[in-house]
Amino acid sequence: MTEQNKRAALMSELNDRSREVFRRVVEGYLTSGEPVGSRTLTRTLSEKISPATVRNVMQDLEYLGLLGSPHTSSGRIPTQTGLRLFVDGVLEVGEVASEDRSLIDATMGDGHSDVGALLDRVGSALSGITQGASLVLTPKHEAPIKHIEFVSLSADRALVVLVFADSHVENRVFTPPPGQTPSSMREAANFLNALAAGKTLSELRKTVTAEIKTRRQEIDILAQQLVETGLVLWENAGEQSERLIVRGRSHLLDGTTEALDFDRIRHLFDDLERKRDIAEFLELTEQGEGVRIFIGSENKLFSLSGSSLVVSPYMNADRKIIGAVGVIGPTRLNYGRIVPIVDYTAQLVGRLISDRTRG
Repeated sequence: MTEQNKRAALMSELNDRSREVFRRVVEGYLTSGEPVGSRTLTRTLSEKISPATVRNVMQDLEYLGLLGSPHTSSGRIPTQTGLRLFVDGVLEVGEVASEDRSLIDATMGDGHSDVGALLDRVGSALSGITQGASLVLTPKHEAPIKHIEFVSLSADRALVVLVFADSHVENRVFTPPPGQTPSSMREAANFLNALAAGKTLSELRKTVTAEIKTRRQEIDILAQQLVETGLVLWENAGEQSERLIVRGRSHLLDGTTEALDFDRIRHLFDDLERKRDIAEFLELTEQGEGVRIFIGSENKLFSLSGSSLVVSPYMNADRKIIGAVGVIGPTRLNYGRIVPIVDYTAQLVGRLISDRTRG
């Protein structure tokens, strides 16, 4: 039985009273971050029942693995399973609040600034609005290549200059294979330029792999090593520091007092500092359109942090996923508010980038 089917089976076991108690506990916890007790629930339930009856229902929900009891408190908090069940089957997601919409719209500016500056503003706005840490994965430059050149900087450092057909120029420093000479660098550049016309970096990589197999004798071994090593490095060069914009990490510390929470936050900070698994981050979004929510250990990127990630891809004019925006924070995120904010932001960024492409 799949996890989704298990959750559906759990929901079917809940009667109307159990569902309402469950919903109230989760909503109370997401609002306050504190365990919710039976007396508090009794005052808010639509059905007038005693605290003792509420306690019995909460015990049943705990037996099902949906609620837990922290410390010796009589109150309950949702488990990770409970939060997932709430998000999938109970959560009501509305429209973006007009105030939040205005703040996001304001980041778009006059439409003339470069995409990097725009996405940096988007990240700062998302962090400020949600009071979490924002993650923005920027698009790769996908214009066709016009010219490639290598420049030796030292024995173990080289520069590759990439000139794109749209006049965009990128200079990337990388470590070349040992023993490179000016002659091998010229030969590698000539080999690539003969194949590069009209191709993007990712397309060139596929072409070169095939060409080297069939024309192995035509290219010097040093130049061949430079080409093979270089293509891997160039496609990902700078990716770990340039493609993932992280803003608002300080928000993750707000209200954190327990040593365990600080330890989790430190793990998260380390992950964000290394910008690790960026390819996997994008892979998470490529599994389908729309917002995806990863709670606790479901979040492969930050499983040690006990955090939740709300993420949505954005697309270009060809409906191809080219990046993503997301918010990461404690598992008690206000999902009902943050989900539409992330969704709206992703759609807005996609439309803006598509309009620029058409222009």
